[in-house]
Amino acid sequence: MTDEIRDVSRVRETTKETGALLLAIGGLAAAFGAASCCAVPIMLGSIGLSSAWLAGVAIFAAPHRMALVGAAVVCLIGAATVLVRYRRALACAPGAACGNPAVTPLVIGVLTLGGMLAVAGYLFA
Repeated sequence: MTDEIRDVSRVRETTKETGALLLAIGGLAAAFGAASCCAVPIMLGSIGLSSAWLAGVAIFAAPHRMALVGAAVVCLIGAATVLVRYRRALACAPGAACGNPAVTPLVIGVLTLGGMLAVAGYLFA
């Protein structure tokens, strides 16, 4: 019986990590779509990289830019909330495995990049 409870606990921890990561990736994708029209080509051009490959994304995303910014903000805030609540609720027994330690820095990095792209997409809208 206790083994089943531990297994359910591990599944919940993995689900919270996965949920935060998926929300962060969704927010990053929406922010990239919002910023693909103006902000990303300017940033890439300023460092000497081509941005011609963004034309297809920009044509699709331009009419929906504000909706994409809104979706990015909702997803990024949701991912940050899940991450903070997960870290607060995480109480491990000494010597127990408590999730993947690489997920938190990855989620924080994606949240940062997504936030910067969302702001850039909003400013250039």
